[in-house]
Amino acid sequence: MGKPKIGIYGLTGCAGDQLNIINCEDELLKLFDIFEIKSFVMASSAKDEEIELDVAFVEGSVSTEKDLEHLQEIRKKSKILVAIGHCAVYGGVQSMFMGNEEWMERYKRVYGKESAVTLTPPLEPKPLAAYVKVDAVLPGCPIEKEPFLKLAGKLAHGVVPRVPDYPVCAECKWKENECLLLKGEICLGPLTNSGCGAICPSMNIGCIGCWGPIAKENMKSEAMLLMEKGFDMDEVAKRFAIFGGVERAEALKSLVSSSTKESGK
Repeated sequence: MGKPKIGIYGLTGCAGDQLNIINCEDELLKLFDIFEIKSFVMASSAKDEEIELDVAFVEGSVSTEKDLEHLQEIRKKSKILVAIGHCAVYGGVQSMFMGNEEWMERYKRVYGKESAVTLTPPLEPKPLAAYVKVDAVLPGCPIEKEPFLKLAGKLAHGVVPRVPDYPVCAECKWKENECLLLKGEICLGPLTNSGCGAICPSMNIGCIGCWGPIAKENMKSEAMLLMEKGFDMDEVAKRFAIFGGVERAEALKSLVSSSTKESGK
């Protein structure tokens, strides 16, 4: 059958996901032995963009017309497309206050009038799935070494993995961590995809949701709990927006407002 041919690409983002792949160090040699790397500009200037790929890993959000063109080219030549990192999967922090029709005004305040911009025309930052079919995802900001190697191993055996459908709280319980919500810390673990190994809560730092929201999040229960604990709900809404976007933050505010009216407070 030969080695699977793969490409690793980056759109608009910090390149942290590609860097963490390079940081696999000893395992990287095995990775290059198992796969035939056809394009990975962060690791090598040698590349072949004409050949069909078995798997393409893409990080970064679609934030410019050039990003979109590049993504569509990658999708066309790839059998399997994997979105890696929060930007590719959910849009990233650059999309946290998007969706309110004000993004172009902010863009102009930073770069000047649109006519004066000579770079590729901008787009409202969105995840890959907003434009093309995505076959698998690996969340994280950035992705972690172990989950990436597990993902690559499964793909090498022809298995397309899925993101776990249980929250970070499950990983905290497996590690016997004391719940930070009970210690007065804002934590989005109940609403966040697992897979990170509960790194932040294990260090007594509240989860900020960088693995993205679980498919069936019970935002209402989380909002009620945070209200009961007396947290500043404006601060909580900001925490929701970082990796969940403005729509998720607005949904939280709406729940809080409705509950406040019902309780007569």
